[in-house]
Amino acid sequence: MGPILEMFQYDFMQKAFLMSVVLSMAIPCIGVIVVFKRLSMTGDALSHSSLAGVATGIVFSLNPIFTSMAACLLAALVIELIRRRIPHHADLAIAVVMSANVAVAGVMTRFMKRATNLHSFLFGSIVAVTTEEMISVLVISALVIIVFFLFYKELFYTTYDEESARLAGVPVNVVNIIFTFLTALTISVAARTVGTLIVSSFIVVPIACAMQFAGSFKGTIRQAVGYAVFFSMVGLTLSYHFKLVPGATMVLVGIITLAIVVVAKRMLHALRRII
Repeated sequence: MGPILEMFQYDFMQKAFLMSVVLSMAIPCIGVIVVFKRLSMTGDALSHSSLAGVATGIVFSLNPIFTSMAACLLAALVIELIRRRIPHHADLAIAVVMSANVAVAGVMTRFMKRATNLHSFLFGSIVAVTTEEMISVLVISALVIIVFFLFYKELFYTTYDEESARLAGVPVNVVNIIFTFLTALTISVAARTVGTLIVSSFIVVPIACAMQFAGSFKGTIRQAVGYAVFFSMVGLTLSYHFKLVPGATMVLVGIITLAIVVVAKRMLHALRRII
């Protein structure tokens, strides 16, 4: 058995690869809208909010994934509410919500018997998830993908121009709530596998790579899914063989790939000018 295939003999690696593939299909669906709407900081705020949910779940012996989901949903709704009331200060709402949830997480750590459980959520622990957590991740990821494609046209219109979408009869407020709901779900499930501190990077980097050569919205999504799967596969393989943290390794693979793609794009432009 080759060194690459050797890791598939372990049940935990089979689970890890299955979850990473499903998440790699769900995350770009949200990431493309987050990037095009310039809401990258919102993703960062929600990822930190998920940390407060995780800490609360650990303290009260609840499923951290579900408490993380609840914290993300609450934070997302608060941000959306403030964004509607004072749209010119949306960045302030994001900063306040993120700071509040980090503070809650900090307070909760005082009541933890073991901080190691929280640490596994900080940088991800995709190879240590339980069967129950795996099922939760798969179901929620599938739900995100299905809802995204059911409301694809509405999400597409509101991403580029909310006013034009409103004039065209698109229920913009409802669509924004749906997007907020999907973002919160995606970040909450990805927090366990990728890590709360770096999940926002995993949302943005595949889109950044795809935007270099994709010529359309759909093309960006397709390429981003391909990049996300690639980052997951290579990251998991490297983390297994070199005893690295899986989530952080995936993001580093993504950053390196982005640098290569950007350089390749510039080289192609230079070659076209010469030819």
